[in-house]
Amino acid sequence: MDRISRLIDRLVQYGVVTGMIDEFEVIYARNQLLDMMGEDEYIEADGEAPSVKEEDLEDILKGLLDIACEKGIIEDSIVYRDLFDTKLMNALVPRPSEVVRKFNSLYEKSPEAATDYFYKLSQDTDYIRRYRIKKDMRWSVKSEYGDIDISINLSKPEKDPKAIAAAKNAKQSGYPKCLLCIENVGYKGRVNHPARCNHRILPLTINDTAWGFQYSPYVYYNEHCILFNQEHIPMKIERATFIKLLDFVKQFPHYLIGSNADLPIVGGSILSHDHYQGGHYDFAMAKAEYESKFEIPGFEDVEAGIIKWPLSVIRIRCKDDKRLIDAADHILNKWKAYTDEEAFVFAETDGEKHNTITPIARKKGDSYELDLALRNNITTPQYPMGVYHPHDEYHHIKKENIGLIEVMGLAILPARLKDEISELKTAILNKTDLRATESLKSHADWAEEFIKNYDDINEENAMDIIKNEVGKVFVKVLEDAGVYKCTEEGRKAFKRFTDSL
Repeated sequence: MDRISRLIDRLVQYGVVTGMIDEFEVIYARNQLLDMMGEDEYIEADGEAPSVKEEDLEDILKGLLDIACEKGIIEDSIVYRDLFDTKLMNALVPRPSEVVRKFNSLYEKSPEAATDYFYKLSQDTDYIRRYRIKKDMRWSVKSEYGDIDISINLSKPEKDPKAIAAAKNAKQSGYPKCLLCIENVGYKGRVNHPARCNHRILPLTINDTAWGFQYSPYVYYNEHCILFNQEHIPMKIERATFIKLLDFVKQFPHYLIGSNADLPIVGGSILSHDHYQGGHYDFAMAKAEYESKFEIPGFEDVEAGIIKWPLSVIRIRCKDDKRLIDAADHILNKWKAYTDEEAFVFAETDGEKHNTITPIARKKGDSYELDLALRNNITTPQYPMGVYHPHDEYHHIKKENIGLIEVMGLAILPARLKDEISELKTAILNKTDLRATESLKSHADWAEEFIKNYDDINEENAMDIIKNEVGKVFVKVLEDAGVYKCTEEGRKAFKRFTDSL
């Protein structure tokens, strides 16, 4: 009992140190935690309150979770542990209305002060698990398009077989309808839906409609936020998209915001719920310069051009957001109907539409800026996953859709690569047959080719070489996703489209 009391003391003190609770809520929070741990009594500690730091949270929760497993409160599985520790943390998290009031009060001082508060809170509550995010691998590689960011995401826990089986047998529920619905606030979770007891969402009005604002629990980049419609309606790229993106940028000028495309293959993972992603981060794409400029008839006041980027991106810029919206809508409508057989661009085949846009909005000085990445999801027998999708020879590194975040120049690579590149380093140094190792044979052609480019691969430089080569593959993946290639022929075809505007 004394062990439980001390762990509870430390967790409550963590709540005080982070500012989630004050001295008047200490006893209340303690009693909530005692109840969840199946305890009726509390043993008072001698002396002062324990000293607790932000980084102690993982160990404190582990201690309580271990006891919960010992007592049979939960099964010893990452899924059940995550469901339970989220419930524990909710004893410390301010009520939604309190969070909204504080955010709005800080917003009156500055939008940045408000988002700083909410981002810190989203981490302090353990909704964003800092200790897992730290495990992600991140590096950058130089390319002709600038420094490209690479990440291997390790913060999503792998489900164990027991939890997978339980999820398969679990009763299917339509509540919440998806991971982005507002009904996730405070939701206890289940084996096939993450717990959100410690989750808080801010209500925003965007284009005169009700939206929700939250951070991604996996923070792929700094202050990675999600803006979602409070209604569960599908993604759609249309004129209203540009209005909403720029409305958000007006309210939070220090943030960028963008939308995944609204078609399969070139779209994001959740097309069923209208949402955007933003944050406080300088993506490589934002730093890309104009490669060439052009005028759009009727929009001479809007700066327009093609930027030097592996995907086919038109950048438009104007101080007047309404003129920018009109120009973007004009480009979107032209692109959706555009066919150029010579360039293998088809607006539709057999009644299926193929052309759409991945838009990104930001404020630059006193001007508004939109980057419009032209996308096409056509498939062929040679490229059944998409002509403008990572091609087969790169699937050993990346075969998933190229969504908004990757379009902007940040690779989100699968967790398997952490072990695979480590094994690859060892195999290269030991001159092992890559094709004889199950986990490495998919990398054999690639590795055997790049090894030829280095006179000396040794213990000190091997991993840096492999990471750099992984980055080069990702650049090739982005080039695959470009409708118009960065070649003389590709640029001529791109110009045919811009001339049609």
